[in-house]
Amino acid sequence: MNFLRNLLAAILGTFISLGLLFFLFIAIIVASASSEAFSGGGIPPTIHSNSILALQIQKPIVDHVASENQWEQALGIEPAAYGLDALIRAIEVAENDDRIEGISIQFPFLSAGFSQTQSLRRALKNFKKSGKFIFAYHEYFTQKDYYFASVADSLFLHPQGEIDFKGLASEILYFKDFEEKSGVSMEVIRHGKYKSAVEPFLQNKMSDENRTQIKELLWSLWKTVTTDIEQSGLLDKKSLNKIASQLAGRNSESALESGLVHQLVERDEYETVLRNKVGIAEDDDLHLVSIQDYLSSLPSSINLKTQNKIAVIYAQGEIVYGEGNKETIGQEIMIEALEEIQNDDRIKAVVLRINSPGGSALASELILRKLTKTKNTKPLVVSMGDVAASGGYYIACMGDEIIAESSTITGSIGVFGALPNARGLANKWGINAEQVTTHPNALGYSIFEPLSESFKKVTTESIENVYNTFVKRVATGRGLTVGQVHKIAQGRVWSGMDAKKIGLVDDLGGLEKALERAAALADIENFNITAYPKFEDDFQSIINELQNGPLGHIFEPKIYSDIQSTLLPLLTAMERFSNQEGIQARLPFELIIK
Repeated sequence: MNFLRNLLAAILGTFISLGLLFFLFIAIIVASASSEAFSGGGIPPTIHSNSILALQIQKPIVDHVASENQWEQALGIEPAAYGLDALIRAIEVAENDDRIEGISIQFPFLSAGFSQTQSLRRALKNFKKSGKFIFAYHEYFTQKDYYFASVADSLFLHPQGEIDFKGLASEILYFKDFEEKSGVSMEVIRHGKYKSAVEPFLQNKMSDENRTQIKELLWSLWKTVTTDIEQSGLLDKKSLNKIASQLAGRNSESALESGLVHQLVERDEYETVLRNKVGIAEDDDLHLVSIQDYLSSLPSSINLKTQNKIAVIYAQGEIVYGEGNKETIGQEIMIEALEEIQNDDRIKAVVLRINSPGGSALASELILRKLTKTKNTKPLVVSMGDVAASGGYYIACMGDEIIAESSTITGSIGVFGALPNARGLANKWGINAEQVTTHPNALGYSIFEPLSESFKKVTTESIENVYNTFVKRVATGRGLTVGQVHKIAQGRVWSGMDAKKIGLVDDLGGLEKALERAAALADIENFNITAYPKFEDDFQSIINELQNGPLGHIFEPKIYSDIQSTLLPLLTAMERFSNQEGIQARLPFELIIK
């Protein structure tokens, strides 16, 4: 009976899935027709006078959303992420939009890196120069939310709310004991005393070198946070550090008393505050424009008076050997984009926007080679986002100029190789692997055997060669000696602020500054921006995106979801290192800053 019930359920599920796919197929046709009828944007929302732009950013922020998905448009599904470039443009346009009276930052829960938050905050700071107001309200401010919102003229907190303002911390998991107990381990060869990406597989606690670099990095980031808040005229650094040490934002009364916020109000009372600010009566409509609606209403930013262009290449994600996609940086996509840029005479300069912890050393070298050739014909300026480390710095080092945020994580000039080994587990389960070879080194590597001395020797030589090449590339690009680079290399990470002091970057700022410098180097005043790489959505990629969205539960078995959430940190680390091919130039650790 159970068999028949399960069989019927499976058949029914199949028909439902087929019906859903058919509906999606019809929807994409409708979306295509709609895009032709309404020029790709549908009917733009109406923006009334006396409107307030509501920054309620509760989706992940990426540097750039590569393309819009027509399936999502047809189904009324909003994009899964916001593009940082689009958000900044919206704020810049709102500054001169007579319909927008001010901005309300409300219920942010930012899912963004520190440098992305810093860029958004700087855009809001510029917005205030117009004389328009910025208010911020939340019932619970995370530390990053508060840093973002502290640019506001007035901050409001719910009477029962709190502010998580306590300083920065980072936690790293170590797996050596687990490896010994499970019989599954990682074989590691590395160069650089700070190259600690693989440290959790080699020991049970943090090395002094790793602790030093993380501590200095956290203090540098904290200096950026407190400096920016102090410059907003809210609190000085001494007061902020005292508040963090005493957890003075732990409840609304202490947050108000310490000066973290200006007023405690309920949600409906905050709406009254906004009404009063723009002079709207209680019975009139308060026009709060969502950031998504405002983005949809914006006209094209193309300047018809000029054909000059600056190409912005968005290098987002890990660097992998191969094609690459929207989430990873592959040399083939990058090379294709650069060739198109080289052949377009209207493109006068290139900005490489990097947000990457690195990855494949070979792919990084191939990308750098093409970037260098492009640089010979057109100015190349590098803009660093949250992370531009290891392979991310490798592809950056030849830029005519390198611009980073003070909170950017960069450097990590070092390489490593890591291979999984299940010898201990195989012995426990009674599995024995036997090999037959024609030559001494024919086997190379086996997951069931320890690394042979000859294999380890050859791999070490390869890692040394890659490291030396990496150092030489940086020395050439930055105008330093090999010895000077070696002193600041060895896998050590730096904040953008410290990287400027040691010569790894030229100046501090965001993408807008990189565009300014690229225009200056190309000797142009007016230009349009064109984004690369360009992606075309095929059927499979669209289904994959929908699986990660609101329809994902239809496709994903619950047992897999439960296992993944329970063992995610370990599974993620093991899977990442197992899937990496070749020598890696990658960020030296999984740095989650709290």
